[in-house]
Amino acid sequence: MSPPVWKAPAQLALGRLSRLELRQEDPAQPPPPRPGEDRLGPLAVRAVAPLADGRGWSVTVQPLAPGTFLIPPLDLGDGQATPGLRITVPRTAPYGGAWMGVGGGELDRLPPVPFPWAWTLPPLLLLAALAWFLVWRLRRGAPARKRHGARRAFIHHWPPAPGDRAALDAAHAAGRALLAAHFGPEALSWGPSAFRARGLEPWAAWSASLDAARFARLQPAFPPLDALLNALGGP
Repeated sequence: MSPPVWKAPAQLALGRLSRLELRQEDPAQPPPPRPGEDRLGPLAVRAVAPLADGRGWSVTVQPLAPGTFLIPPLDLGDGQATPGLRITVPRTAPYGGAWMGVGGGELDRLPPVPFPWAWTLPPLLLLAALAWFLVWRLRRGAPARKRHGARRAFIHHWPPAPGDRAALDAAHAAGRALLAAHFGPEALSWGPSAFRARGLEPWAAWSASLDAARFARLQPAFPPLDALLNALGGP
């Protein structure tokens, strides 16, 4: 009995599906049984289908590594065995060349490329200096921005409506925030005597007038806005 033979191209493309044929050439003999292997050497078997003429099998394989390999004889289980098959899977990059595909080997790796500190360090230093300058300007201008915001809020709430308790409380809170922006948190607890001791007579009147307005008294009257702002000085 003549054994079945392999019909295969001379080379297979790495990683791509390729087709091999296991065929019985002698028409007087029955076709070979279906091969049941999952791998043929380095080739992964992806599908097995009968040939159109019924004389064998079409085996779809996928090469998973480059090189020249020998597929060993397969026992088909009926006393027949396939012959060995030599398969060549070319590399996708020449040996020792720049790595552009699968090939393996230390020589296929690109040489290490040093980081170009010579021309990147000056721009990095410039950006770092610019960032530090911006942060410094922001931190330096933070107190002035805080005073400006507190000043605008106080202008919005002063003078309050005498009989409106919510307006009185809002004017008091805005005034205390403005004082704290100028003199620090301790100004939140200053009373008329503390204001007079620091030469802030309009603010002593401000404190006394708010206390009187809370009890529906009209005297002392609310000091004018300009006098309060001028007593603080600066923006």
